[in-house]
Amino acid sequence: MDTNTSFTTKHGYPGLLVVIEGTDGAGKSTQIRKLKSWIENTHCYGVIISGWKTSELFANAINEAKDHNLLNATTFSLLYASDFTDRLENRIIPALKAGFVVLLDRYTYTAFARDVVRGLEPEWVQTLYNFAPEPDVVFYLDMPVDALLKRIIAKTGLDYFESGRDIGLSTDFYESFKMYQSKILSEYEIMKQKYNFITIDGTMSIDAVQAKIRGHLSDMFFNKKTPE
Repeated sequence: MDTNTSFTTKHGYPGLLVVIEGTDGAGKSTQIRKLKSWIENTHCYGVIISGWKTSELFANAINEAKDHNLLNATTFSLLYASDFTDRLENRIIPALKAGFVVLLDRYTYTAFARDVVRGLEPEWVQTLYNFAPEPDVVFYLDMPVDALLKRIIAKTGLDYFESGRDIGLSTDFYESFKMYQSKILSEYEIMKQKYNFITIDGTMSIDAVQAKIRGHLSDMFFNKKTPE
């Protein structure tokens, strides 16, 4: 790791906080894995990855509640916020303090979209996460609903919650998916401008998307500051 220079960050810690946002199936995990290798091998920085719902304390509880369909909108929101808080305190912030590059597969914006679509007030959800550090950059992989549907069916099949079945949009699985994801995408459209997302066409090839992300990050790596 280059200890002679540091990043000029939005959150005040020496490490870099990079978020990749988008709906399920947009290709976030693939891009993050490739990005981690590139940063480590090309720029010689330590990198950690943290994904949505990966807290050792809360991930299993969320999965169990989902399996038994025990989540109403508020419980859904609070459990995911607890997962995020645990990861932030025990993994993300310590890494930022140590000067690592932290790659996040989704951030608070995922909660803003999902919770609002499930009927919670936007102000309430944003207040719930108002302790979260501001990311240095947010990449949003934009995918139209029809392309998402084809990709998800080909890979994993339709998930009950990611199809919005828990909020009763439609009894038809495919129609429910389209309706739910369309609502999610509408929320992202609002957030793109509000939070200055860098929007990338998620329908492009994996390598093309990766090149776009690397292009933006390269400027950040080559414009670090030297301590006085």
